[in-house]
Amino acid sequence: MKRVLVLLFVVLLGSFVLAQLPPGIPREKTLILPFLFAPLPAPGNWNLWAGWRAQNCGLHQFVTEALWTLNPNPQVGGIVNGLAAEPPIYNEDFTKLTIKLRQGIYWSDGVEFTADDLVFTIQKVKETPGLDYHGPMQEVKNVYAPDKYTVVIELSKPNSRFHTYFLERWNALRPMPKHIFEKVKDIVSFDFNPPVSLGPYVLKSYDPAGYWVLWEKRKDWQRTVAGKLFGEPVPEYVLFIHYGTAEKNTMAMMRHELDVLQGTAEQLITLLRRSKTTRSYRETWPYIDPRDISTRGPAFNHMVYPYNIRDVRWALALCIDIVEVAISAYDGMIAMTPGLPLVVNKNFYEWYFKRLEPWLNEFTIDLGDGRKFKPWDPQAPWRLLEWAQKTYKVDIDPKNVDEVRLTLGYGWWKYAPDVAEQLLKKHGFYRGPDGKWRLPNGQPWVINILRGPDPTDMANIIILAVAEQWKKFGIDVVFNVSAAAPTLASEGRFEVLNTAHGGFAGEPWGFHPDLYRCFNTFRSDFVKPIGEMTLGWAGRWSDPRMDKIVQELEKTDWNDFEKIIQLGLEGLKIEIEEMIAIPLFNCPITIVFDEYYWTNWPSPKNDYARCDVLTTWPELKYILHNLKPTGRK
Repeated sequence: MKRVLVLLFVVLLGSFVLAQLPPGIPREKTLILPFLFAPLPAPGNWNLWAGWRAQNCGLHQFVTEALWTLNPNPQVGGIVNGLAAEPPIYNEDFTKLTIKLRQGIYWSDGVEFTADDLVFTIQKVKETPGLDYHGPMQEVKNVYAPDKYTVVIELSKPNSRFHTYFLERWNALRPMPKHIFEKVKDIVSFDFNPPVSLGPYVLKSYDPAGYWVLWEKRKDWQRTVAGKLFGEPVPEYVLFIHYGTAEKNTMAMMRHELDVLQGTAEQLITLLRRSKTTRSYRETWPYIDPRDISTRGPAFNHMVYPYNIRDVRWALALCIDIVEVAISAYDGMIAMTPGLPLVVNKNFYEWYFKRLEPWLNEFTIDLGDGRKFKPWDPQAPWRLLEWAQKTYKVDIDPKNVDEVRLTLGYGWWKYAPDVAEQLLKKHGFYRGPDGKWRLPNGQPWVINILRGPDPTDMANIIILAVAEQWKKFGIDVVFNVSAAAPTLASEGRFEVLNTAHGGFAGEPWGFHPDLYRCFNTFRSDFVKPIGEMTLGWAGRWSDPRMDKIVQELEKTDWNDFEKIIQLGLEGLKIEIEEMIAIPLFNCPITIVFDEYYWTNWPSPKNDYARCDVLTTWPELKYILHNLKPTGRK
């Protein structure tokens, strides 16, 4: 197969930084985005069906297309029918799924996308260990195409959520091009280079070291899902690039060599103050778009003492001042939440928080000797707002409850170190002469936290702030910093984990109320001993009550919102009662836009997408028609 010509970009100071775009690639027609998970693990290998390929380099934005995709527009919400022409069709007992496909969609090499591609993909993934979704596809008893644009999947057991394996959030099983892969003897080792695209862009060139990838708009973009549903994407080219350190990325934006930056609070504040062409989502503090659909905060290994004790977990939550953590980690630019999958957005506010709030107000924890304590603090967002008003220009109306909660979060737990002390003493913990906490056996209590090495990682920024709170309370903290943190977490080789993406437990669909994907990870049969790769959540918590909720959700129609929400509320209450982890806030999306070459970025007045869609999310292809060139050259 003919290889894509790899254009040589200039390398400066040992880091992969563009001195200029290649000949014939005009800057004013090129959108330059950050490549957040660089480098490519296997440069030149685009076979994302066979494992991680750092697909946010444009691979899952432009090469692949899903049957269904979350709508990037938060004002509209819901799910976009992508390659599927309509929502999934199940029979009465959820053992048969019929998928009607969109007609007139073509691969970039001119071959039409049909039912044969989807049937081939499901069959190959089922029969090939080593391909993503190999496990879930074992549920398929039979799959066939009664006509060119219809696929029927017969399941070995009822599953009302089977279609969600094909629903794009940040990952999904997307169709392979049958006409390419059917000629391959070993699909797992196949590099799929150059990739044939279903999206509106094709691969132009890439860095052999893996730090940048350049894409060019298809001449036949009209024959893609994005083209048919949303129109022509504006940029002729899209470059994903990793400049190196946070400082280098900041300087790249200052030189107008990066149109979007996602980084730290310090980067955001620096760029807003020093550049005349930068802005973020909001014009005033808290600047950021708070609506990422995942949560952040420390998780516990429930197989390790003393984190298997609920009172200990609650004590570690109540000795945290959420406002101090917010200020320390992200200059207060966060949206706080008390629930692992209880993300902050308009949908979840209506579906879940408003229904949960009366329960939170009356919820108590047992301090012993008949004493009860109500830990919920609904005023925490207003305390954060009060701090900000002394420091920044703020246009949030403190009397507008909905505005405050949808910007700064729902509330959190009271800062109650005295109550935390009582909970620990219930179980024999005590302070030594130095004021630091001792375990019941007399040994100093040292919390060992597993985290990755990247200091700009959101999870690491947050856990550092939490660690300072625990130290202030009198508990020593040490960090196990390892590039192998994800593997160590999956094997249960940790005490406390920084919980990057919540291990799916904290990643709901966001624009659909179903929490099955979050609760299913807690299934009792998924829990494995320490040393074995878990099948579910790294924290290894399970509860028979949650097992029943998961089983009930499996029998509940995807469109039965009311029952789904009731079951979701039951699960959320169990998670909160048990304090299985300490969710703090939505993933803070500190994004800066440069308006030197492009404008019409998302804002509260022009709210066509969450800001993070412009960095790593596959829905990028659905919003590029909104950008407007400034005319600068």
